[in-house]
Amino acid sequence: MNKVFLIFISSFIFSFVHAQELNARVTVSAVQVTNNVNRNAFQTLQTALNNFLNNRKWTKDAYTPNEKIDCTFFLNLQSTEEANIYKGSLTIQAARPVFNTSYLSPIINFKDEDVIFKYVEFQQLEFNDNRVTGNDPQISNLTAIFAYYVNMIIAFDNESFAIRGGEASFLKAQNIVNNAPDGRGIKGWKAFDGIRNRYWLVDNMLNTRYAVINDIYYNYYRLGLDKFYEDENAGRSEILNTLNLLGVFNNDNPNTMINQFFFQGKSNELIKIFLKAQPQDKAKAVELLSKLDLTNSNSYKEVLK
Repeated sequence: MNKVFLIFISSFIFSFVHAQELNARVTVSAVQVTNNVNRNAFQTLQTALNNFLNNRKWTKDAYTPNEKIDCTFFLNLQSTEEANIYKGSLTIQAARPVFNTSYLSPIINFKDEDVIFKYVEFQQLEFNDNRVTGNDPQISNLTAIFAYYVNMIIAFDNESFAIRGGEASFLKAQNIVNNAPDGRGIKGWKAFDGIRNRYWLVDNMLNTRYAVINDIYYNYYRLGLDKFYEDENAGRSEILNTLNLLGVFNNDNPNTMINQFFFQGKSNELIKIFLKAQPQDKAKAVELLSKLDLTNSNSYKEVLK
């Protein structure tokens, strides 16, 4: 066999087996940055962040190209009084495919309001799991935040395919929290920074008191949505059971971050799931969803009546 062909095949197989985990798209918006800055720096930052997420291997797992996780990051920046220091918000969205369909079900839809970092154009974006904070906390905070959410995306995706499948990545995210940058203006990493932040999200997923949440993610996606292709009624019944579990969990653990987090971005999906349900199942779904997802309570009552 031609030697060049063998090398080509070997390279192809290596890249196939060791493909990165994400199909990520980062958008940086600096419309609200009004002070006199080099606007080209934001395009450079956007390119650097896309490369940082998509070209790095985040786990030891073998991902094939069609297994990459679709996700988007929208970094919306504002001015500060200090040169090269930016603050703003980061919106993270990720989805996973439903078995035998082209539909992508939202698995993360979250807006982090506690983003602050230092960036100078062409600055290298570096991250080390063993040394999360570098010499300058405000520089390190940018990559720490993105690395945290990458691990959370991978963890939640794995949770949806295997019971407690996300534990390894949740632990990596928790390691980032425990060793996060600490400095002036930096927030979101500590328990006392608020009730819905990076600290509490990964804490909820690893806290043994809340272990049923791991089952809930698996049941909703793998036993529920993935069953729709072969048996729509069975899939819908499993999702209703999942909502019952969430109801019990919420009664036992009110105001936990993970309950609200679970429902963000899912209202349209849940409405479509129960539109064709039997009247008694539809009524039960409305009762549960109206209590669990207060933001969209009226939508459930109006559309599923």
